Amino acid sequence: MIKGIIGKKLGMTQLFDESGRVVPVTVIEAGPCTVVQKKTVESDGYQAVQLGYGEVSAKKVNKAAKGHFDKADVAPKKTLREFRLADISAMNVGDILKADVFAAGDKIDVVGVSKGKGYQGTIKRWNGHRLRESHGTGPVARHAGSMGSCSTPSRVFKGKKLPGHMGAERVTVQNLTVVKVDVENNLIAVKGAVPGPKGAVVTIHDSVKA
Repeated sequence: MIKGIIGKKLGMTQLFDESGRVVPVTVIEAGPCTVVQKKTVESDGYQAVQLGYGEVSAKKVNKAAKGHFDKADVAPKKTLREFRLADISAMNVGDILKADVFAAGDKIDVVGVSKGKGYQGTIKRWNGHRLRESHGTGPVARHAGSMGSCSTPSRVFKGKKLPGHMGAERVTVQNLTVVKVDVENNLIAVKGAVPGPKGAVVTIHDSVKA
């Protein structure tokens, strides 16, 4: 990982490229993020930087967090994320990262928490098929189907797609393209959709597969 930043999903819109084609984009408020901690191989066994994003009142952080921010001499932050960057020699505690760490054309990965859908059946959760709703099918048109044979194996195989809790889990969308960067307003327009509702906190870093 070479560069990364924390941001907030603002919503989706569309832009036009040079040839006039419509490009669907997600607008992310990326930063400003403050370097709260710098981890090195000598002290921690690996190198990384901890970034803080979003202002929060000092009254709303516990003593341990307050001590952590006081040691770094930075204002309390609402969100902390750690980035294992390849080179952190140029970064110091207190430095501020803005949206200009990325440029148009960069390939990125976006990590967020997907929208929670609650308890859902097999059709919505796993895209299952319905039965025909005619000729005595009965009230089972949207059920999960066969659970397996009777005496063998006498159980339900692990991994069967059944109803259950859907969404509200960590999701990484890979190989998205940065379409535009607004440095003044700390906005990044990313082609395509990213996980989470409007206002969700997301993590952006350079793509691992680009």
